[in-house]
Amino acid sequence: MTKRHVSLPDGAEAGVRGLIDEVDERLSSEEDTCEVVRDTLIDLHGDRERWEAWQDGESVSKAERVRLQGYDPCNATLESEYYAEKDEEQFQRSKHLQWLWRQFDATPMADNVEFALRFRQMLGNHLFAECGDDCRFFKGISVTYGHNIEIGDNVVIHDGVHLDDRGKLTIGDRASISDGVHLYSHDHDLVDQTEVRNFHTVVEDDARVTYDAMVRAGCRVGENSVVGARSVVQGDVPDHHVVVGSPARSVRVKPGWEDVADDLEDGRLPDRQDEREIEYELPDDLDQFDEFQRDLRPPSPPQ
Repeated sequence: MTKRHVSLPDGAEAGVRGLIDEVDERLSSEEDTCEVVRDTLIDLHGDRERWEAWQDGESVSKAERVRLQGYDPCNATLESEYYAEKDEEQFQRSKHLQWLWRQFDATPMADNVEFALRFRQMLGNHLFAECGDDCRFFKGISVTYGHNIEIGDNVVIHDGVHLDDRGKLTIGDRASISDGVHLYSHDHDLVDQTEVRNFHTVVEDDARVTYDAMVRAGCRVGENSVVGARSVVQGDVPDHHVVVGSPARSVRVKPGWEDVADDLEDGRLPDRQDEREIEYELPDDLDQFDEFQRDLRPPSPPQ
């Protein structure tokens, strides 16, 4: 589909470019990331006057205080903060950047596409382990950590996508991830769901994962392949194949690629998850707890 070029008026463009460059420069410096995130969010949410009044000793309501404190990521917690196996040092910075990403999406400016795509590209350069050029990240994308994600050039990720990098997630050049897609890199044990295994999940160059699909942890979506809408991928998608369904099966090879695509008997996707497991060790001094407080022992047989 051919698209047209769209640009902002000169005055708006200057303001957008100035803000992106300023935040980028501050995040690239030795400045405390919490302060950069806090200052940026205060201004984007239009709360500078109330913030300064509070700092000057003016009384604020309890709710207002919570709101003003919440611009600082050091005063927030994320679900992934509770995951015991994460790299604590890496997580601290990625948490702050992830907070800026999420709270930016809560501003009206997140719907200004020409601004928002460039702002998120700049954030991606700081948040992800690797982030290629000319990526297009739309609204409502969530990540587990961010620092275990590698993204190539010219990648598009649409609204409401979840990128789980509890293990590792790699997305190749020119890949397209449609609205509502979930890409996972961790699995839970069938008996004890508090036991987690992490994997490397891969979406190769030129692959398309379409609307509302799910890719299980440790799977590979092959080069130039297509995952159909609302499909559930539980194995490796071969290069150039089109897969659909739950569980997803290959239904055809993309036209023109028949001579180079591998045959797939019965359309079943091979399961190579175990080959991509990422082992980890928990700290010896970890204070563990079972959030479900259950007894998982099998019941005794009847007498």
